[in-house]
Amino acid sequence: MRLKAASKSGKLQVSAIAGTRAILIALNMSDTDRKGLLGFAFKRSIGNGPGQWLKGTKTFPSLAPKQPTGHAIHFPTNESPVQSFLWSDYEAQPATKYSFEVAAMYGKPGALDPRETVTFDVQTEPADDGQHGIWFNRGAIASQAFADQFGNRSLTDADYNDPANKEVAWLSRGLLEACLEYIRSTPAGDGLRVCAYEFTYQRVHEELIEAIKRGVDVQIIYHATSANKKAIRTSGLAAKRGGKQILFERTRPKTPHNKFIVRLEKNKTPVAVWTGSTNFTPSGFLGQTNVGHLVTDKTIAATYLKLWDELSTNPESKEQHANAFTLSPNPKNVIDKGTTPVFSPRPSDRMLNWYGARAGDAATSAMFTGAFTVDPDILGPMAKHGPAMRFILLERPPTHEITQAQANNPTDLMFSYGAILGKTQFQQAEGHDEDGKKTKKWVPIPHFKIEEWYLEEELERKNGQGFIFFIHTKFLLVDPLSNDPLVATGSANFSGESLKSNDENMLLIRGNTRVADIYLTEFDRIFRHFYSRDAANNIAKHGGQTKFGLLDDTDRWTNDYFDSANAKNHRREIFFADPKMTWQADAAKDPDVFVGEGVRGSKKPTDDEAPVARAAARKKTAVKKRSKKKAKKKKAKKTASPKKKAKAKKKGATKKKAKAKAKKRAARGKS
Repeated sequence: MRLKAASKSGKLQVSAIAGTRAILIALNMSDTDRKGLLGFAFKRSIGNGPGQWLKGTKTFPSLAPKQPTGHAIHFPTNESPVQSFLWSDYEAQPATKYSFEVAAMYGKPGALDPRETVTFDVQTEPADDGQHGIWFNRGAIASQAFADQFGNRSLTDADYNDPANKEVAWLSRGLLEACLEYIRSTPAGDGLRVCAYEFTYQRVHEELIEAIKRGVDVQIIYHATSANKKAIRTSGLAAKRGGKQILFERTRPKTPHNKFIVRLEKNKTPVAVWTGSTNFTPSGFLGQTNVGHLVTDKTIAATYLKLWDELSTNPESKEQHANAFTLSPNPKNVIDKGTTPVFSPRPSDRMLNWYGARAGDAATSAMFTGAFTVDPDILGPMAKHGPAMRFILLERPPTHEITQAQANNPTDLMFSYGAILGKTQFQQAEGHDEDGKKTKKWVPIPHFKIEEWYLEEELERKNGQGFIFFIHTKFLLVDPLSNDPLVATGSANFSGESLKSNDENMLLIRGNTRVADIYLTEFDRIFRHFYSRDAANNIAKHGGQTKFGLLDDTDRWTNDYFDSANAKNHRREIFFADPKMTWQADAAKDPDVFVGEGVRGSKKPTDDEAPVARAAARKKTAVKKRSKKKAKKKKAKKTASPKKKAKAKKKGATKKKAKAKAKKRAARGKS
């Protein structure tokens, strides 16, 4: 749900967007009226209940606690207002009516005066409207809320598998429960077709075993890793039952990255598919940011079932490519309204051009999540100047190319990445998990100091093991605030590898404002959660003193929001842009060069995109050349005959002797 409201004088305007569990409130006023503004206060009531002033974690220096308290302190916003033109309520519940009062606060700390007030009602979306069910987990373990409520206690396997565990419920935020309910609600006589990449969560196994016992035809494709096999042995999930095969091993490609479950009514008619970015693991449901997306649509479910049938045969690469592309050809630039699936592997990675072109077509905003980095064919359009504001959310600190792109366009591009307050992460070359993935370690930032009422944040992980800790969602939003938004969401990491080599599935959803509102509010929640931590850590890394928890006791904080050269100003404006402005206008002008397959790069980059594209292309070429050279040397060394090896060894020894003699002669000469 989305609405606009204003104060009686019209000086304070509100744009509110309600998802399922987050309500985003954007604020606006004139340059003149922000003089003397110290922030905004928020009061909320549920239904017809009493209103309460909501609380934040920042306060004015004169009101700050003088001694450490040992627990998190929260300050009412009518006394310590929010100094931002964007604020969200993250404790909302689905399908619930809320009433808000927002007040612009003037005066001075300790004696604030609410001069402009806006009141409005908003209804959050149901998690499932019968067409699209969408569940995001908390995805913010490294947070003050987790530290305050649970003390960063590491969960055990028993905790993960305990349905009554409060930490599990808090971290899941409905995601795990929705997946288990999807399986549990499938009656006897129906069928479930599971395709799993990581498949280690015992609670999922147990739910599938119960489904089999009550007469559901369950068939599971899983990646044949040691971790998955061990989990299957532990749960007792049988390979066959009554002569019917249940488990189907997937040994190719290297990364069979799909995670979906198709439901068949009467074990014949596909009616729904559970998909998204969530692996069937504790970390998938409870750790990294993930989404589960349920589509109840017979046509879409039937297409996914055809994909499952093909994958169950463990096909060779050529068959995989042909099947995925036959089921989901490259779309037109202006796709039809509704839901369009895109499967991998594909004959080429030209869909990257499609995604990049759509981001470049955005009229007001584009939002992108990437676990690793941003392909140049997406980064180029994301980095171009105006008119849209573009946001990039990453798992890891940005590459040089991303940092440079933002430096070249500080007004229209913002990025954020996973972080813990006061710590940096690095890859440990010597540490790996049981499937060979490198582990990470977090190291304190020297001399990092933060206000005493903040708690130390830590990840709820065992010994820092794992591969992805923060951002695991894979989605792109194009003009989500418009009347005709585009949402691309699924399992693929928007990379050439995910398109050409991996098993993947994506959904392109056009024109559904409810879906866009849910994804937008969750993107903003995670983006701003990490953005503030990135800023504080970067200040500390460069020897500065962060005032993470302190408010400005003047109106200077508003300057960035009214500076035409600042991204915060552009971000303030996009929430009040005309919703009729959409990406289709520019997309319709582009030729549909992506429908066919062939050589990539058919759309010429604009002047803004070209520097980014050229730099990334040069780097990619150099890396490929080095890799080829290394591979050639390695192959030559491996295939050399014993005679040649001996000759090379002798030659090397001769060279060493010659160098040693030359060194001795030089030493005698110096003495």
